[in-house]
Amino acid sequence: MADSEAAALPLSIEDVREAARIIDGQVLRTPLTHSRTLSEITGADVWVKFENLQFTAAFKERGALNRLTHLSEKEKARGIIAASAGNHAQGVAYHARRLGIPATIVMPVTTPFNKVEHTQAFGARVLLEGHTFDEAKAFADKVAEEEGLTWIHPFDDPLIMAGQGTVGLEILEAESFDMLVVPIGGGGLISGIATVAKAIAPQTKVIGVQAAMYPGMVSALSKGETPRGGASIAEGIAVKEPGQLTRRVVEALVDEIVLVQEEHLERAITLFLDVEKTVAEGAGAAGLAALLAHPQKFAGRKIGLVLCGGNIDLRLLSSVLNRALVREQRLCNIRIIGDDRPGLLAHVSTIIGDMGANIIDVAHNRLALDVPAKGAEFDILIETRDGQHTEEVIDALKTAGYPPRAL
Repeated sequence: MADSEAAALPLSIEDVREAARIIDGQVLRTPLTHSRTLSEITGADVWVKFENLQFTAAFKERGALNRLTHLSEKEKARGIIAASAGNHAQGVAYHARRLGIPATIVMPVTTPFNKVEHTQAFGARVLLEGHTFDEAKAFADKVAEEEGLTWIHPFDDPLIMAGQGTVGLEILEAESFDMLVVPIGGGGLISGIATVAKAIAPQTKVIGVQAAMYPGMVSALSKGETPRGGASIAEGIAVKEPGQLTRRVVEALVDEIVLVQEEHLERAITLFLDVEKTVAEGAGAAGLAALLAHPQKFAGRKIGLVLCGGNIDLRLLSSVLNRALVREQRLCNIRIIGDDRPGLLAHVSTIIGDMGANIIDVAHNRLALDVPAKGAEFDILIETRDGQHTEEVIDALKTAGYPPRAL
């Protein structure tokens, strides 16, 4: 890109370096670590930037702190307001309290409870309004006007973008990469990282990742249809309308944007927990999901992933992990129909136990009309080592005269 084109963009490498100077010592310089196992699984040379280790468990506090530092004394005294599904809210609330600035945060009513609770714990006034970010933002705009509060945008602000770009500065000061793979919601993080990459490592490609349900940036740049939306597991990047400033930077500096399905996001969350022993929220796992969804694009390349956040509701995490067990056939529901006689369930249980499997749950049904009047139906949830072990258990039941039906 020509120097004149770079100068026309709302963000420069000098802005990011100044942000790094301002936030130094106030946010964690998170580790950048090579993952041997994820490299073996994906076929790429995978390095992970663990932004989920920030105090608020997400990168968002970098931009929030940079923006808050630039407020005038009058603006600090009146207070600030933000709208966020969670991570921006926590970053703003945490650093506003540190700096003695009153903070109001508007969050959609669908925001996971843990994010609401943490934001309140940081001392912010939390208002729940609307079912989407856009609805929450509209309400926040109204409150800001009524109360004279300063609006802190989650992504479409050069100071926010510069703060987020310090992630890229830390990455490229430590290692060189063929590609940096970065989640995209509103575009603040990838705008900052792309600005850094193209200034100091122009050979490095910057690849954006969006949830297939919310391809807002893709649609904005291609002038395509409005994203359809839905209940994505990656609520942190579930943004229908990206920023005006961020889309200019993305269009100029980002090499490509890929989409990932919910299944790949779930698998990525599971792998981070299983392999790296670290918690990633859906948005935080988007980079790894891209490697799983598009392996040929990244094979053999040195890849820097930004694990941008780890704030996931525990119930959702539990569901993701259980679904992974079902997907791998380590949890399997089987149905057995037999004579309703004493000892039948005990006999079946013994066969399953002798095969080394574990019974998680049993449902006993005598009233199903497709079962003989003198028969009984058992739905048994079993836990095994893997798919092959599950088949061995099923074969043993068949041999014993109790052929099960997988549900």
